[in-house]
Amino acid sequence: MNKEKIKKAFAQFNGFKVIVIGDAMVDAYMWGKVDRISPEAPVPIVACSQQENRLGGAANVALNIQALGASPILCSVVGDDPKGVVLRELLRAENLTAEGVFVDPSRPTTVKSRIISDNQHLLRIDWEKIDNLSPEVEAAFIQHILSLIDKHKVDAIVFEDYDKGAITPELIRRVVEKAKSNGIPTLVDPKKRNFAAYNGVTLFKPNYKELVEGLKLDVKKNDFDGIFDAAKFIHRQMGVDLVFITLSELGVFISNGETYSAIPAHMREIADVSGAGDTVISTASLCLAAGLSPEETATIANLAGGLVCEKVGVVPVNKDLLLAECLKS
Repeated sequence: MNKEKIKKAFAQFNGFKVIVIGDAMVDAYMWGKVDRISPEAPVPIVACSQQENRLGGAANVALNIQALGASPILCSVVGDDPKGVVLRELLRAENLTAEGVFVDPSRPTTVKSRIISDNQHLLRIDWEKIDNLSPEVEAAFIQHILSLIDKHKVDAIVFEDYDKGAITPELIRRVVEKAKSNGIPTLVDPKKRNFAAYNGVTLFKPNYKELVEGLKLDVKKNDFDGIFDAAKFIHRQMGVDLVFITLSELGVFISNGETYSAIPAHMREIADVSGAGDTVISTASLCLAAGLSPEETATIANLAGGLVCEKVGVVPVNKDLLLAECLKS
């Protein structure tokens, strides 16, 4: 990679504004000790000593974009409930705007509660409603997003889909249409429900599992020609510009429909893969906005995903470390 070009792109990140649309949630953690079994049922009793709320889901993409120097606007739906207040307070604590957060009184704020003892994850409790938004709320939320695109000079739009109902086919269609008319690149981290609904996006980024489930494929992770056939099918059926597939220990794959590049992973001490996909899509959005090539975008996003895997827990990428890694490549 051209080092001066990369340094210039990283400097450009600081002026970018990115809209992140998707399912934001509160990641709640409770830590404690287990020293006895309940007399009511054969289950451990956890004596909790510490608890913490963190931003999760699409909000973690916003945190990564901010860590890279850009200004994210998170567009998500929360409930009219205490956890919705908590989510907005967490955004403010991170100096993230809550202007894109929309309240729907008919659904709860999504909360993932994890109970941990002696570094063992004992239980997770999900509080959520995963139905699509009602037609009335959907229409209002779409209009809210479109008004933000009109209000701000937006450099990229990221769809961070967790299948929790905030993103609908109609929302995708309207936002992609608006983005195209404004010359704004769109990127998506898809899940199963809306996998085939992202027609016309700039960059479509499933991981290997999402690819084989979304297309009902039987292709090995190291069969790059087979994966290229799948990518060409996505290009033809959905009219996307770039298909970018993360392959965990095998690195990443990017296709423009005519050719592909398979970029190997860098050898690292892997501590935790949580949140790596969020980091990859965040980095890719800024690289595309800066005008980097698909191969440069994939290479830098691959490095970013690898860096966060060296840390325990879901943590945003460190921009200075990432730039240093890029300049070594």
